[in-house]
Amino acid sequence: MKHENEPTYSFVILTFVLILIDTILAWLSVTVFPTVGGGVISWVFIAVAFMILFTLWFGGYGAIAAYVGTLVGSGLLVSETLVHNPLIALLWAGAGLLQVLIPLVAVRSFGVDLTMSNPRDYTYVILFAVIINNLVGAAWAVLTLSLIETVSFTTAFTAWFIGNGVICILIVPLFLKLFTQRVQKSRLFVKTYWD
Repeated sequence: MKHENEPTYSFVILTFVLILIDTILAWLSVTVFPTVGGGVISWVFIAVAFMILFTLWFGGYGAIAAYVGTLVGSGLLVSETLVHNPLIALLWAGAGLLQVLIPLVAVRSFGVDLTMSNPRDYTYVILFAVIINNLVGAAWAVLTLSLIETVSFTTAFTAWFIGNGVICILIVPLFLKLFTQRVQKSRLFVKTYWD
């Protein structure tokens, strides 16, 4: 679905721009910072916070970009193992998708004001965009990765959860507070999932 005043091609362009940004941030996260799990799990995965923000602001278009950005930027571009196991790579990237869909569904379901105007909003964002989503994403990624290589579950899970959690707590609530009102004025802001 599209906004009444916004042509479909604008959302196609938006999705491609978000994919590019997410892919670059994901690639930087696993090439610049220390990694575990075959070099695809970073202790400082800066991309995740922006993937969440883009999904909260742009709905399903941000979610598509998060999945592709995870698959390409922190998977296929850096891991020969995932390149040679495309089905596992597709499953593994589901962690990025889960990490953005959980906060999106929660925020939309509980009517969270993304301008972070009251403590209730912070509670929901921290619970679903910092804690629960990163627990689920870490477990999904590490279990999927363990299908093709020996991975220390504890080390890889800890790296994913703590690294993502710290980045998310520092960036997501602050950027929502600072930039949501501006983004909401854009014709590309998505109030539900696709429109």
